[in-house]
Order: sequence, then C-alpha cells, then structure tokens
Amino acid sequence: MSDNGHQQNGHENVPSRQRRRFEGISSRTYEHPADRSALVALRKLSGFDTVFKALSGLLPERSLRLLFLSDSVRVSDAQFAHLNTMLRDACHILDLEKVPPMYVAQDPQPNAMCIGLDEPIIVVTTGLVELLDEEEMRAVVGHEVGHALSGHAVYRTILLFLTNLALRVAWIPLGNIAIMAIVTALREWFRKSELSADRAGLLVGQDLRASMRGLMKLAGGNHLHEMNVDAFLEQAEEYEAGGDLRDSVLKILNTLPRTHPFTTVRAAELKKWAESRDYQRIMDGHYPRRTEDKETSVSDSFRQSAATYATDVKNSKDPLMKLVSDIAGGAGDLGGRVRRGFGGFAGGAPKDQTAPNDQTTPEDRTSPKDHPPRDSTPEDDD
Repeated sequence: MSDNGHQQNGHENVPSRQRRRFEGISSRTYEHPADRSALVALRKLSGFDTVFKALSGLLPERSLRLLFLSDSVRVSDAQFAHLNTMLRDACHILDLEKVPPMYVAQDPQPNAMCIGLDEPIIVVTTGLVELLDEEEMRAVVGHEVGHALSGHAVYRTILLFLTNLALRVAWIPLGNIAIMAIVTALREWFRKSELSADRAGLLVGQDLRASMRGLMKLAGGNHLHEMNVDAFLEQAEEYEAGGDLRDSVLKILNTLPRTHPFTTVRAAELKKWAESRDYQRIMDGHYPRRTEDKETSVSDSFRQSAATYATDVKNSKDPLMKLVSDIAGGAGDLGGRVRRGFGGFAGGAPKDQTAPNDQTTPEDRTSPKDHPPRDSTPEDDD
C-alpha cells in the first residue's frame, strides 16, 4: 500500500488516502496490446530508424528544458505543492525511481504531455489545472507518469518536431510526403499509447469515477452537473455501432490527423479494462515485474497484440469491422453488402434492389441506355 508519510527523494509524501503500491511493476502490465503492436509496426517503417537516429542527435533538448525553466512554473514544494505531492505519490505507486520534473505552462487549453529524449519532462497547462479537481488531476498525473515509465516521451518528442517540420516543408511535395508517412505512423502509435497511459492513470488514482469525470470534463468542460457518465458512455456505443460503411470511412478520416483517441472512446476503453479480470489481478498484486522484461519475447507480444486485434474486430459493432469479420469468416453476398453500405454516396436505393414484381433480367437492368453514363462522380462527404 502507499504509506502515509513515506519518504520519496528526501521529501515527505502524504497522499490523501491509502492506495496500493505496485513495487517493481513493468509497463507491460498496463500497456494496451495495440500500443505495443503499433510501436513494432512503427519501428519497421522504412526510414524510421534513420530519422530517429538523426533527430536523437539534432533535437535541441537542452533548449527545450531551458524554455520551460524560463517561461513556465516548475512544480515543487514551494510552487503548486499539491501537484508536487501528486507527482511524488504517482511515482511511488508505479515505483518510478527518479521523479521527472513537472512544469505548469500558461495555456487556457486543457492539456498535458510527457516529452524529452534523455529524461522525461511533464508539462500541464493552467487550463487543465483549473478544470479538474484533486482526484481527477491525480489520474492525469498518473497518466503522464505512465508515459514516462513506458518510455513514450522520446517518440512523443519526435512526433511534435516532425509535425512542425511537415508544416514548414509543405511546399516541397516529395519532402512533405516522406515526413507525413512517419508522422501518420507516429500518430497511430500515440493514439494507442494514450489508452495505455489512461490505464496507468487508473492504477495511480485507483478511482474509476474520477477518471471518468476527468474525461467528461475534457469533452464538455466544467459542467458536471449537466453531464452523466452512463449517457456519456452511451455516446461511445452509438459512435461505434451507428451508421453504415460511409460512417466507418469518415471515422477513419476524422481520426487520422489526431494524436489522441476521441474522449468517449477513451472512457469506454478504460471502463472495459477496469471491469476486466486483468485489472483485478493487478490490484490483487499479480502483475509482470521489470526484472522479467528481458525474458519477454517480442514475437510473443506481437502475437498477443494480433490476437487482441482479431478479438476486437470480431466483437466490434462498427459496420466496416463487421464486414472485415465476415470476410474472414467466409460470409456470402459480401459484394451486395458493400454496395448497400455505400449506397447513400450516390443517393437513392442501391442498384441491386428491385421491386418484387420487376420481371426484367439483370442484363436489362444494367443496360447502358437505361443508365446513361454520368459526367461526374458524386463527391465524398467532408
């Protein structure tokens, strides 16, 4: 358990209530399988190793640290003391030996990040500090400490740098395409890493309701009296299951430019994990230790990730994922299902649907004289 009055780096740390401590915990304990598989895929991306090695030597990390030191407020016993207590307690619970420096930056946009190449730095904005209560903020601090323990800060820093670089070289077609390929892969990995960090935040806060409240506030602001957790989770259900194949495609297009998953999706994923047997086993003290990390097979982790993806696709209510599952299962009439799914793009009923008393042959129904060629194609929804 997290002790009242335990010592951490020479400072007394007194958490507001007792929480279980996970001594020697491995980040594998809370990492989402999709996080690990996306990182493996990222490392296999052509040119990534070259870019990674180059940027590791070129990125001005010292300048980054000096920037926060000079233009933000460093959390300590003397400044934002309540955040300092949360940070030390989070590091104690996840057994992170070296407490990373934390800064509060003036920004009305609620946000937090863990960046840095050699050593992680945690930054939270004033908008986030003012939005969340103590227990909600504790989950966020645990979220960022989870990023630090998993080693996510390095890739997050490179993503920020490449995103800015892509904007600067947008006028160079081939240069921009090469950079955006890596940025897209980095974003895909980072969205999955956020699910892992949400789990770490729950392990630190050990209060699912606080984690849910924090996510709701990120979506709807400081109006908890106007919001409801169950209704919020119903939105995630509707988002996943609603619409047709067109909506599935639009979901992908909406997601690609984002670094974070949609908030309702994060809430639903976290709740599902909190109710799982895996989470209960962790809380009972049964979890992987860092001492076992060297013995872990990368191929085994990848197979576990692939199995999780397959299960998610099979159980998904998304129309596109259902179609993928049916293809894998050898279901018939897939062509008709695809046409029906995308029928709304051209407007009207799908072409394979006819009235019951229609006696024409398929050749008659698809005759060029009955369906003259179109001069233009229908436009996709934005």
